[in-house]
Amino acid sequence: MKVERHGLSIGMERTGSQFFLTLKARGKLTHDDYKVITPMLDSALGQVTDPRVRVLFDGTELEGWEARAAWDDLKLGLKHGNEFEKIAIYGDKEWLKFAAKVAGWFTSGTVEFFEDLDSALQWVHAP
Repeated sequence: MKVERHGLSIGMERTGSQFFLTLKARGKLTHDDYKVITPMLDSALGQVTDPRVRVLFDGTELEGWEARAAWDDLKLGLKHGNEFEKIAIYGDKEWLKFAAKVAGWFTSGTVEFFEDLDSALQWVHAP
């Protein structure tokens, strides 16, 4: 029996109230994946008054979400959407471009899709 690898890897850097998150998704995300990442984000962001968050989301190995995980993702976006300044979604799948547009509906920040990692990093770090 082949075990499918899935989940989210997270990196977090902080300078004052500015956060930079790197998220790399692998496989098909599940509710259990969000049970791990949500408390981490809630804890980190809850320690700062008026946090400003920039995100690089690497979806090159993402295959999608289970229905309940998609709901978890939406709830996370609604809860912290006002804290996000920029979200760069990096990937090579056409449906990720659509996901970037949808994500923009649930955040006060700017969401952009990139097929090139260097371009995504330059954009997300630009003032």
